[in-house]
Amino acid sequence: MTPLSILELVRITEGTDARGALDNARDLAAHAEGWGYRRLWVAEHHNMPGIASAATAVVVAHIAAGTSTIRVGSGGIMLPNHAPYVIAEQFGTLARLFPGRIDLGLGRAPGTDQHTLRALRRPPEAAETFPQDVLELQAFLAPAVPGQRIQAVPAAGTEVPLWILGSSNFGAMLAAELGLPYAFASHFAPDLLLSALHLYRTRFKPSAQLDRPYAMVGVNIIAAETDAEARRLATTQQMAFANIFRGARGLGRPPIDDIESYWSPMEKAQAMRMLARSIVGSPATVRAGMESLVAETGADELMIVSDVYDHAARLRSFQLIAGRQ
Repeated sequence: MTPLSILELVRITEGTDARGALDNARDLAAHAEGWGYRRLWVAEHHNMPGIASAATAVVVAHIAAGTSTIRVGSGGIMLPNHAPYVIAEQFGTLARLFPGRIDLGLGRAPGTDQHTLRALRRPPEAAETFPQDVLELQAFLAPAVPGQRIQAVPAAGTEVPLWILGSSNFGAMLAAELGLPYAFASHFAPDLLLSALHLYRTRFKPSAQLDRPYAMVGVNIIAAETDAEARRLATTQQMAFANIFRGARGLGRPPIDDIESYWSPMEKAQAMRMLARSIVGSPATVRAGMESLVAETGADELMIVSDVYDHAARLRSFQLIAGRQ
């Protein structure tokens, strides 16, 4: 069976504050560990009232401390926002605290708006040096060599596994060139999924970390006892996408009975294009959708987003996705 993992949004909802969102993420990880999920990642987003994972390394530590075997990491750290040295220190420390369980997924986008980017003290052109920054970060995580004047303590020698994340062909080509695993964000940008995977696999060069291509596919999956109930739960995510187009990012909203009454035809078209790869339905529907996606993409692993408002219903969704009744 294709390994399953989780992208945890750490979603602040109308019924849950930031502390509740962080504790729900930790609770989900503990359950997911028992259901057989391989890893749980959180993403770096800034200045978003509905997302509590801005201090990504701190959130990873919170989740890892509440679990014992599941891998925990970033999906991802937006490297242009940071000096590679600082990220090496942070994730090297996590690797010392939770050996063999930390992943470091890296993205090139800022994960925020231009105003917040200035508040982070990072120039917009920082993204242009992303490939060099990845190599610098990798070097700081490698064993220190004699005469090395700058070491990332206690990170040196931890060799935290790096992943390249992307939603375009750029990330696919970089991951292939560096011989790193690649995760494609088809849960919100599905258009280039197949072409990016083809580029990655055909251009892959083996490395010390990885001897063959390894591709992860991000996908929205919402499961419930019936197709109708799953479709109703999915309206929470559909409203969130509509709100993005309105410039009104906010808290997660409870599901509604009629999504057509919420969004305009233009908002619907835009949202459904971004959500085109979503799988929503009963356990049988979800299983068939997952099998079809893996057959089409050859995915080595699925990274699942299940953006459900109620925490108990979200746990149930992940339980059903894992085939645990």
